[in-house]
Amino acid sequence: MAVERSDDNEAGGTDRAGTTAEGPDAPEAPDPKIAAAVAAAEAAGPQSGESVRIDSWIWSVRLFKTRSAGATACRGGHVQVNGERVKPAHSLRVGDEVRVRQEGRERIVIVKRLIRKRVGAPVAVQCYVDNSPPPPPRTAVAPAGIRDRGAGRPTKRDRRELERLRGLKEGSRRNSFGGPGKPNSAG
Repeated sequence: MAVERSDDNEAGGTDRAGTTAEGPDAPEAPDPKIAAAVAAAEAAGPQSGESVRIDSWIWSVRLFKTRSAGATACRGGHVQVNGERVKPAHSLRVGDEVRVRQEGRERIVIVKRLIRKRVGAPVAVQCYVDNSPPPPPRTAVAPAGIRDRGAGRPTKRDRRELERLRGLKEGSRRNSFGGPGKPNSAG
């Protein structure tokens, strides 16, 4: 049997010390480690009036693994700033919309903070607003033809079952290489 106490601090009331509890709409206090990393990133960032290259920025906020991969994507036309394809040396400003096309997915981000040095993922997320559509759901496909390690060489029956699972025609393996067996239709 639960007894309800009046000093419980569930609904945002005041506790005995007179402080108010944070409700669900109250902002979370930043983690001190993240706050220190953000401060370090801002200190290493460009001073007022300086700019940041697009290839450097997309690498710094972890949209690409390497800066050279970001530069290659820029040269290939996979990076757009405010709707225009850009070169790797294009200077970026706060408020620019950056579209990055990679691995069959388009990432749309708006620049909130300019940084030059690569930072950790929690800090990198604070440097942009992600307006990307959600990634397509992954389809669960059972791997066809995976054998247990140490199971030995497949028998002829096992091989036929694997070919059936993979969708191969039964006699296509031998004839496609022109090996001994039935001659090809040219014959």
